[in-house]
Amino acid sequence: MRDHGTVLDDVRRGMTPAHIYNDREIFDLERERLFSRAWMFVGHESEVPEPGDYVVRRVLEDSFIVARGNDGDVRVMFNMCLHRGMQVCRAEMGNATHFRCPYHGWSYRNDGRIVGLPFHQEAYGGEAGFRRRGQALLPAPSLDTYNGLIFISLDPDAPPLRDYLGDFTFYLDYYTKQSASGIELRGPQRWRVKANWKIGAENFAGDMYHTPQTHASVVEIGLFREPKAEKRKDGCTYWAGRGGGTTYKLPPGTLDERLRYVGYPDAMIERMKTTWSAEQLAVIGDNGFMISAASVFPNLSFVHNWPKIEDSEDVLPFISIRQWQPISEDETEVLSWFAVDKEAPEEFKALSYKAYLMCFGSTGMFEQDDVENWVSLTTTAAGSMARRLLLNNRMGLHSDDSPVVPPLTPGEFAGPGVARVGYGEYNQRSLLSDWADHLERPAVRRTPVEVGTPASPRLADGDDLPEAGR
Repeated sequence: MRDHGTVLDDVRRGMTPAHIYNDREIFDLERERLFSRAWMFVGHESEVPEPGDYVVRRVLEDSFIVARGNDGDVRVMFNMCLHRGMQVCRAEMGNATHFRCPYHGWSYRNDGRIVGLPFHQEAYGGEAGFRRRGQALLPAPSLDTYNGLIFISLDPDAPPLRDYLGDFTFYLDYYTKQSASGIELRGPQRWRVKANWKIGAENFAGDMYHTPQTHASVVEIGLFREPKAEKRKDGCTYWAGRGGGTTYKLPPGTLDERLRYVGYPDAMIERMKTTWSAEQLAVIGDNGFMISAASVFPNLSFVHNWPKIEDSEDVLPFISIRQWQPISEDETEVLSWFAVDKEAPEEFKALSYKAYLMCFGSTGMFEQDDVENWVSLTTTAAGSMARRLLLNNRMGLHSDDSPVVPPLTPGEFAGPGVARVGYGEYNQRSLLSDWADHLERPAVRRTPVEVGTPASPRLADGDDLPEAGR
């Protein structure tokens, strides 16, 4: 393998080697050093609301069952039978008290415990040959949640999720906690694009610069109130903790007037006012910024937008959560969920879902614009000439690394982190800097887990299962 030290150094200074968007060795390094230790989103508690509910999700090639057990706890279990490695659950979602391996019939409770082993006595000599009691599907090494979002890490020594997210939780609340009841999800829609996973994550993290070019037609046909796509430059980008995003600049007005401007009904506004902190309300009401797209390292993104609906001048906001699931160095599976406040009126939910599909569903207008760019970039990055090119990702910096515009003061922007008005690639550089830090650290080699050996049982008789969360 080549020495990638120079590549990582170039990335950190904002001169990105073009080939990182389509390079097999880089992708292998990402698998080994990044996705083996970062916190990865695998679902939301609203997707498994009742005991027995489950969904199946992946972290690259690893399949996991996200299930709510009969005890009400949510667990995430490696979807592999303890016997010969067959996938225990092959449906994408459902409700089950037990999972039965289709290969040899071993069966497991929805909390992972093994309960059925055909011909246990005849084939193994009972407990003397295979210790069945206390055995369970392999749990995700680390499991944690935030506002109902379920994350896992393949690193058993991963830091607590809130420490990992850092100050980005301040912004995450705008998307996932508009009332005390939180959100509910619909989806995911899933589709594949022939593009590298990093491109979408970077784009949603802070690329306001592409809007006047890539999405000009969407604005020109009158989908939004704003007459010019260049309006994006009046907003700001922010980076805090493990994530960052973009905002729109709202017209003058009170907090209530600004929230109504983007389409929220009064009942939802009242709940926001009692749920969000004074500082969270101040970003909108005092500073006049409304959160838009954002990304959390490495591959989770959010969208908040408010297009016109029906044949009217009224707008309606929608929220979408999406994950850029890597398939290879040049292919990504996009998982896209519609998210909405649980307490929102049913009519609002229906119209908000329609707005989501129109803009960022699998056939949404924004989606089609973006994918064309990302596929072209990925294809071009595969050639030999791309290895001679360092892309300039230094927007917002002078040659001496001083910023073109100063950060907003706390009086100008009440949120944590660093925020700046106008175009810049601060967030893309921050995301890629985290990427470089992960790729620089060698992976930790883990000792394999033995299954069913009487001399080294995984769980003693009567032991509890590993806790479902931290």
